[in-house]
Amino acid sequence: MNKSTLALAVALGAIAQQAGAAGFIEDSKATLGLRNFYINTDNRDDATKAAGAQNKQEEWGQAFDLRLISGYTQGTVGFGLDAIGLLGVRLDSGGGTNGATPPSTGNPGSYGGTVFPSKSNGEAVDNFSSLGLTAKAKISQTELKLGTLQPKLPVLVTNDGRLLPQTFQGGQITSGDIKDLTLVAGQIEKAKGRNSSNVQNLSIAGANGRTAAGRDSNKFYYAGGDYKITKDLTAQYYYGNLDQFYKQHFLGLLHNWAIGPGVLKTDLRYFNSRSDGANSNDSNYFTSGDYGTNAAGNNIVKGKVDNNLYSGLLLYSVAGHTFGGGYQVSNGNSDFPFLNQGDGASAYLTTDSQISKFARAGERTWQARYAYDFAKLGVPGLTAGVVYLRGDNIDTFGRVGVAQTQTNSNGANEWERDITVAYVVPEGPLKNVGVAWKNAMWRNDIAGQRNQDENRLIVSYSLPLF
Repeated sequence: MNKSTLALAVALGAIAQQAGAAGFIEDSKATLGLRNFYINTDNRDDATKAAGAQNKQEEWGQAFDLRLISGYTQGTVGFGLDAIGLLGVRLDSGGGTNGATPPSTGNPGSYGGTVFPSKSNGEAVDNFSSLGLTAKAKISQTELKLGTLQPKLPVLVTNDGRLLPQTFQGGQITSGDIKDLTLVAGQIEKAKGRNSSNVQNLSIAGANGRTAAGRDSNKFYYAGGDYKITKDLTAQYYYGNLDQFYKQHFLGLLHNWAIGPGVLKTDLRYFNSRSDGANSNDSNYFTSGDYGTNAAGNNIVKGKVDNNLYSGLLLYSVAGHTFGGGYQVSNGNSDFPFLNQGDGASAYLTTDSQISKFARAGERTWQARYAYDFAKLGVPGLTAGVVYLRGDNIDTFGRVGVAQTQTNSNGANEWERDITVAYVVPEGPLKNVGVAWKNAMWRNDIAGQRNQDENRLIVSYSLPLF
């Protein structure tokens, strides 16, 4: 039994002894989330695709997300227990275009399809599910959680971009006992992908393959905090360390400034990422990027983590309108590192978009965005927005065609345009029913990458049970 499992068992024992105490039951709540999710990805540029790669990826499913959140037992130390039950039911897998690649000689295959896990032959499963438990304890404004976690921090972001959300396993302590200061620290040991029922170890791009050469870790440490300097100005610092892979420091500054009839929001971010342990000298732990050329003139495509990322985003909101613009620079030999098991992950970047993340080695990205809240026109619940991003100066490589010939892409560029239209019923018998359409177009001249058009249709509803 590992340390996390033992700690969870001890906590559950303490909770069981006090479960009848006032607060544990009275303050509990349960919610059933329903999400109907359809995705269609049109992959273009046949000349760049590998053998077996699909031109179209399409899946449709229904999700059930049950959350049970307990209150706390009485006493100096309060105990509680949370649970999350996830079920995804396949409605359609596109007639074999689910995005999964079955194993073949020299190819271990993909982790799963776009939405669902896949069988050994590459077909989508009929359904997949998981159950996560979280024991918790609280003293004053300090809370400890052990078990299933879904952090949303600068150095660790839970992905919720498909049918079911990603979850992690570990422990986290959060404290708000000091006025205007929130402190967080924790350790993550496992991750469950958004298209999986199983947990797995942690890794990064470049080392996250399913072959014997792939490497992983079961320790990601993190700590940091947010300090509210004034009511409109917040400073952030966080540290993350994926054992044997990378160490990362984050500095952030958030500011709201009332200008005329509107508010200007400034979001400044800086990441400093360097290698840790085996990543500095063992090629099996290397990450992706651009590391110059060898004696034969071939591009060196993997190496140790070496990245500095700077970004700034300005948003001005007035009378239902939000206008925005930003710029980001990714310096160093490696791509920006973040927890990435190869089955879909998020990063705390202003450029983390529907298709691309715009964080390759050397990449410089500018963006423009606009959103409107139609409540100002008498249609509450209806919103729409568009984002355009363009990145250039990319230093990377790709494998092109059926033969998968290695090709350099120094100085490459990419752009993406995302449109979102969403409506949440504000009142009546269908109150809280949400409908959203997300459309993305991605174009690039990166070797081995195929241009994409993608549509997502999402219908969601949250039903309070008690």
